[in-house]
Amino acid sequence: MTATTEISPEIFHERTAAIEREVARVVVGQQEILRHVLICMLASRHALLEGVPGLGKTLLIRTLAAALQLNFSRIQFTPDLMPSDIIGTDILEETEEGRRAFRFQHGPIFANLILADEINRATPKTQSALLEAMQEKTVTVAGRRYALEAPFFVLATQNPLEMEGTYPLPEAQLDRFLFKIQVDYPAVDELVRILDRTTGVAEPTAQAVASGEEILEMGALALNLPVARHLSDYVARLVFASHPNATEAPPEVRQYIRYGASPRGAQAILIGAKVNALLEGRFNVSFGDIETVAAPALRHRLLLNFEGLAENIVPDAIVQALLRDTPKGI
Repeated sequence: MTATTEISPEIFHERTAAIEREVARVVVGQQEILRHVLICMLASRHALLEGVPGLGKTLLIRTLAAALQLNFSRIQFTPDLMPSDIIGTDILEETEEGRRAFRFQHGPIFANLILADEINRATPKTQSALLEAMQEKTVTVAGRRYALEAPFFVLATQNPLEMEGTYPLPEAQLDRFLFKIQVDYPAVDELVRILDRTTGVAEPTAQAVASGEEILEMGALALNLPVARHLSDYVARLVFASHPNATEAPPEVRQYIRYGASPRGAQAILIGAKVNALLEGRFNVSFGDIETVAAPALRHRLLLNFEGLAENIVPDAIVQALLRDTPKGI
């Protein structure tokens, strides 16, 4: 592992720039997606990535694990996956003395970086086992609790097109993810570079440029970043305005939203803004940082009503209306 040093804002910016450079050696484009994933990891939170298969979600996460020297585990969610397939189970073994005893067999959840692929294909019981580990950082088997080693990040994916045989995550479980990140199709020039990079014999790899310990220290620096009162007040008013019964709610919210964002939405915006400020090389949070992270922090926390669903309203459009109509103040 890389030797740890006292993390300063300069070292923070240097390390994160190196991480983004290493990932860019392997993954073409997706700079904004990488930035949002990195924000979640630096904040010691989890992310939900939504996109059709083949857009490089797994490659991005695996490359990040290599650049950060993290133990990586991929779990493919299927309808027949059981909670014990994720967290592990007790197995009966014969000891050297000839006796029989139970030994805990660790599941794939015992890693630093978990790729929960197509999380909405597993049953609610299996989903809840993963989400409990995300929240508590522990798992419980046969009455015994086992701690998960820090750092611990879950990056879950889901396919927005194929919904047959899926179990969509309830809103309360979606709320556990700091960001919901949309993974879109690459542009034509990016697709050409993908073909050049992936259809030959040699494929690029990422070098380790940071460690899990450094990620934790960098995250602590970001979370301790001071925020001016008028900025936190703006975030609170922004989230409050996402509720249709609020007097400050924009017309789009009143017409298309059934329930607005929870207090976790405000926390996600402020935490993301802190990390984004340091990623940009600043030791102060600005309105621009809040605007940068508002969509991924809120898009999965806005519940559309029947009219919104019927007219295929995109949650990002509601977020833009909130940013447009919420006064910044002094």
